[in-house]
Amino acid sequence: MNQLSIISEQNASIKMSSREIAELCEKRHDNVKRTIDMLAEKGVIAFPQFEEKATNGRPSLDYIFVGEKGKRDTYVVVAQLSPEFTARLVDRWQELENQQKNTALLPQNYLQALEALVEKERQNQALALENKDLKPKAAFVEHYVEVGTSKSLRETSKILNMPEKAMIIRLIEDKALYRQSGNLLPYADKQQQGLFTVKTGTTDHDHNYTQTRVTGKGIEWIAQRYASELML
Repeated sequence: MNQLSIISEQNASIKMSSREIAELCEKRHDNVKRTIDMLAEKGVIAFPQFEEKATNGRPSLDYIFVGEKGKRDTYVVVAQLSPEFTARLVDRWQELENQQKNTALLPQNYLQALEALVEKERQNQALALENKDLKPKAAFVEHYVEVGTSKSLRETSKILNMPEKAMIIRLIEDKALYRQSGNLLPYADKQQQGLFTVKTGTTDHDHNYTQTRVTGKGIEWIAQRYASELML
C-alpha cells in the first residue's frame, strides 16, 4: 500500500473511483476494494491512487483509476468481480470520456463568447461616438427649423454653434458653395438636392441683392457633415 499516492487536484485526466465500480457491479464497496488490493498485490493491476471521502462522518478511502492505464485495470477488476457487468463499465467509461470532451471545449467556447462580447461593446461604443460626433443636432435642427423655412448662412452658423467663416470655408472646399461677383452661391447639384435656396430682391434703398439661404434639410446636412470638426 505504500506505493499508493494521493490524487492531485490538478490531475485533469479522466478517472473512475472504486465506489463507482461497486455501484456498477452492485457490490459492497469494501468487497470491491479487497478485490483491487488482491489484484494489485499479485501484480495483475497497478496499485491505484486514492482519495479520502467522508461517509456518515467517518473517513473512507476510495481507489481512483486514472487515464487509459486505469481504464484497463478497471476491466480486470470487473472481470474478477462480475463479468456480466462489463457492458455497464464500458458505457460508464464512454460517458466519462464524452463529458471530458465537452469540458475540454468550454475554455475555447468561453473565450470566443468573451471576444464576441468585447467586439459587440466596441461596436456599440463606436456607434455611440458616431451618433454623438456626426449626428448630434438632428432633434436640435428640427426644433429650430420649421419645414419650408430657410435660414441665412449666419443664422445657420448660430443655430449649429459653428464659426461662420470656418463653416463657409468648408462649404466652399466641398463644392457646396462658390463665390461669384461677391456673392456666395450654391452649386446646382446642391440646390437640386434641396439643401440651399437663392433669394433675390431689392432693398429699401433700391439695391438689388442675392442671398443664399439654407433649408432645414441643408442645416441637417451641414450638422452631420461638419459636427466633429466645427460644432462647439
